[in-house]
Amino acid sequence: MAPLDKIRNFCIIAHVDHGKTTLSDRLLQTTRTVSDRVLQAQHLDSMDLERERGITIKNHPVNMRYVVPRTSTHPRPSPPGGEDNKGTGVPLNPAEGSGGMGAPAPENNFPALRAGAGVGASEGEEYLLNLIDTPGHVDFSYEVSRSLAACEGALLLVDAAQGIEAQTVANAHLAMKQGLTIIPVINKIDLPSANVALCRRQLEEILAIPAEEAIEASGKSGIGIDRILAAIIERVPTPKLADYPKMRALIFDSQFDSYQGVVCYVRVFSGSLKRGDQIKTLSDDHPAEVLEVGSFHPEKRKEETLLAGMVGYVVTNLKTVADIKIGDTLTHQKNAATDMLPGFQPLRSMVFAGIYPIDCDDYEKLKAAIGKLRLNDAALNYTAESSAALGFGYRCGFLGLLHMEVVIERLRREYDLDILSTYPSVVYKVRYHDGRLESFENPLRMPQEGTYEAILEPMIRATILIPNTVIGDVLALIMQKRGTCTNTETLDEKRVMLTAELPLNEILVDFNDKLKSITSGYGSMDYEMTEYRESDLVKLDILVNGEPVEPFATVVHRSKAEGKGRAICEKLKEILPPQLFKIAIQGAIGAKVIARETISALRKDVLAKCYGGDISRKKKLLKKQIEGKKKMKQIGKVSIPQEVFVSILKTSD
Repeated sequence: MAPLDKIRNFCIIAHVDHGKTTLSDRLLQTTRTVSDRVLQAQHLDSMDLERERGITIKNHPVNMRYVVPRTSTHPRPSPPGGEDNKGTGVPLNPAEGSGGMGAPAPENNFPALRAGAGVGASEGEEYLLNLIDTPGHVDFSYEVSRSLAACEGALLLVDAAQGIEAQTVANAHLAMKQGLTIIPVINKIDLPSANVALCRRQLEEILAIPAEEAIEASGKSGIGIDRILAAIIERVPTPKLADYPKMRALIFDSQFDSYQGVVCYVRVFSGSLKRGDQIKTLSDDHPAEVLEVGSFHPEKRKEETLLAGMVGYVVTNLKTVADIKIGDTLTHQKNAATDMLPGFQPLRSMVFAGIYPIDCDDYEKLKAAIGKLRLNDAALNYTAESSAALGFGYRCGFLGLLHMEVVIERLRREYDLDILSTYPSVVYKVRYHDGRLESFENPLRMPQEGTYEAILEPMIRATILIPNTVIGDVLALIMQKRGTCTNTETLDEKRVMLTAELPLNEILVDFNDKLKSITSGYGSMDYEMTEYRESDLVKLDILVNGEPVEPFATVVHRSKAEGKGRAICEKLKEILPPQLFKIAIQGAIGAKVIARETISALRKDVLAKCYGGDISRKKKLLKKQIEGKKKMKQIGKVSIPQEVFVSILKTSD
């Protein structure tokens, strides 16, 4: 067990694809936590989906024991599967403005980088470095905030070729708000397009972080890793709140193990945890028993006790992760703490969609799959629902659109399910004339016009970083999505930062794709929820032969209802099979039809059996056919095939 002054808890925060996972690989290799024989690229990303997309979805803590080297010529690690880079691993001079060719640092590899921060390190001393690898996408911002709350320091990673991006700004402000010590790292300095001088200037101008504190590094080739470890030991403070008289541990993540039950990932702030302890959660006094405690290397390793300042896992006798809330505080049942660790808030679903099996016989399989997925994903909420068109399925709540995509992809891959999802929607609020407020997320539950005073929709504040050459096109996109640009800030000679207010519903499906298309991939966006705002929203129904089709119902702004209704009607006209009578496809707001397309009737050749003869015979047959079509139009029912729903829902924008 490491003494308290030899423990450092830190995380890595960055924009997506700035090299966070690659840097963690080098830290694991340099500290010899994972041997070169076992180490693989993206070692902490355990899911195939994480490796394919290059994103981190789940928190991945790891405990690293690091002995301070006796000289500054500690060998630079080589990436797994790659050639060793020439050189002795001597850190670059932080005063150099461009990556790749820096002067050697002084022989002492642990200079006093910031007076009064952290504890001085001596050569040969062993430190316990607890790394919590966090997700980078905005959908998982609450998980990021809980990981930050479990640390005292954060490595702020900036891509030397791309500079500071939107999520870099958001995560840096989040870390500053938590009071963490921030260590800026300019990564990928070995790229030909690296511009370290620009990154240093951006750190000062955008984030107000002194440029001289930045460490130049490359997670891929191993440059600067020793200096990063030195900075962690020197700058990051020792664990905080350790002098609290009672045991408190922060739950920053959890997972379900089919053999062990619920496994909580915790940071112990004060006191100790061991097997047999009777514990409870402070938010709802939910009791539990500790069956096992341990640490991460990065695989789980059983320990006797978790002491103050340590990061590890706690196996409990709970059988569902719904009993555990991320950000909650664990304490002993006897001699319990009364003050929760700060920052707890329940997870809230922001995006909702219906998930249905394409084959109705797979409903039980879908039910079991979602139940198993929920065991490991407390942010996923679901309730059973049925549709006359799609059959039985589930209404699911997600943290955001990426979370929704990940869940659907996991259902398809891990459980071999063929499923489709309805239009994503958000939580709206309806204000009645008596002042009552009610929430709804399903368009079918929207009350009729005239029965309420107003509909309120959730708004976001978006931070968008773009090249200054496309500012006009991006402003047009924001206006198209019913947004307003509230602030424009020039970052450098090539990029500007826009602050805009937009409805959440407008950015769900294609906003990010269009932003990337306009900016040729150089634009980035981050957002945060702000408020609910009154808006002129209506329910758009699609009627086929006078009957509403539930899966196509959506909540849209009145100004966009006609365009959306026409688009769906035209698409339906193309793919809906014709019948023996005319089919009217209509888009309607209440009783008012705003869009219409008509599918012509199939014509049966009733004259085929007439090989001549009197013309009156043919007229009689044609008249009889016309009367039959009139009757069929009144009583005929249109059966919409499943593939029509799949086609419409997959091509919706």
